[in-house]
Amino acid sequence: MSSSSSTSASRRSVLASFGGLALSHLLTREAQAATHDPAPHHPAKAKRVVQLYMSGAASQIDTFDYKPELIKRNGRKFDPDGKVELFQSDPGPIMASPWNWKQYGDCGKWVSSLVPHLGQQADRIAFLHSMVTKSNVHGPATFMQATGFVLPGYPSMGAWLSYGLGSLTDNLPTFVVLPDARGFPPNGPSNWGAGFLPAQHQATMIRTGRPQPIHDLFPPEKSGFITPQSERATLGALEDLNRQHLAAHPGDSLLEARIRSYAMAARLQLTAPEAMDISQESPAVRALYGVDDPVTQDFGTRCLIARRLLERGVRFVQVWSGADNGFPRRNWDSHENIEKDHGQMAAEMDRPAAALIQDLHAMGLLDDTIVFWTTEFGRMPCSQGSLGRDHNPFAFTSWLAGGGVRGGVSYGASDEWSYKVADKPIYCYDVHATVLHLLGLDHTRLTYRNNGIDRRLTDVHGEVLAPIIG
Repeated sequence: MSSSSSTSASRRSVLASFGGLALSHLLTREAQAATHDPAPHHPAKAKRVVQLYMSGAASQIDTFDYKPELIKRNGRKFDPDGKVELFQSDPGPIMASPWNWKQYGDCGKWVSSLVPHLGQQADRIAFLHSMVTKSNVHGPATFMQATGFVLPGYPSMGAWLSYGLGSLTDNLPTFVVLPDARGFPPNGPSNWGAGFLPAQHQATMIRTGRPQPIHDLFPPEKSGFITPQSERATLGALEDLNRQHLAAHPGDSLLEARIRSYAMAARLQLTAPEAMDISQESPAVRALYGVDDPVTQDFGTRCLIARRLLERGVRFVQVWSGADNGFPRRNWDSHENIEKDHGQMAAEMDRPAAALIQDLHAMGLLDDTIVFWTTEFGRMPCSQGSLGRDHNPFAFTSWLAGGGVRGGVSYGASDEWSYKVADKPIYCYDVHATVLHLLGLDHTRLTYRNNGIDRRLTDVHGEVLAPIIG
């Protein structure tokens, strides 16, 4: 990232001109502090979170949920008790995974050859095999995992953490999202929005691989008329306007967010280029993440940038795999051919995701960083159109690592087909409650009054998954 129209010195000059804006920001923050003081409720085991979100529904049957019965019954009629509910097809015969399975680590965890690098990290991972969701439609189900609700308008998990804990640094955003280079997931940026929380808690989006990864952070290259002097004059005018607006609308969250974004933008001009400059990393680290391999380059680069952001004090980083960008699909929604589509998506994701765990551990950061691997629902054990798998909201797998999580454990279980949960059903509420607990927050006490209701990330649900906490 660079700008031909400003130097480091002029950026510092612009930063200094934010004094008036910062005063307005402090006045607004003082008013807000009267009702909310970001602080943990109990001693925390973790400080930060990185969420790896598999958009499109990654198949539990082909990754982490080993079912020998599917191998034995491959090609037979799928006949569980009761009517089989599918999203867009009639149930075909039982379809075993096209990949082989192998035991990994001291825990002996069975993991598919689709994700061998993550298999090597099995002793650091707590696998949640009894995930259930309330929708088999991508949009609502994606919202549920991201925000705790199937409807739009609710704050994302990262926004709740920003609200509940505040920032670890003044030089970088509290919440950063790194979308797939191919596009957005279903619902787009609403998945990382602030909802009814103050707007300052929404994510800062970084589009890696673009000339301007952070939108509008620097003036356009052709805008030679923008000078340090004109920027200071513009900021002075904005300060006057913001003071007038603040007087007329005290506590306006959009104004608060706007003031904060101006000040943050000035700091980002100095800090973001360095944080995103992976050329500073050693050849061994770059090779670990696969940033020079065309297959793993995009996801590997974003995982490495995520680690650099976490290292520098970003509280919550969300990294997306897969985009809702039409057909042919470039996500995990493998209706037509599970082997082809999942084969491509896993080849992009597996090595960098495992590298992130390994690298955080090597740097001593894994002990207080939660790695949270998520997808919106799973896929069916029967075939769709002979080669694909339909949606399955009744049983799927997520996992957690680091940050106080016990590694090498499997919690809950699906039935012999991996069709429905057989033991210890888990909703997103329980995972969210557990992550908040590890960060020092009681999910029942992290609330925000909206339209006469004390809202929270876990709604009126959620139990901390104590058996997976170390």
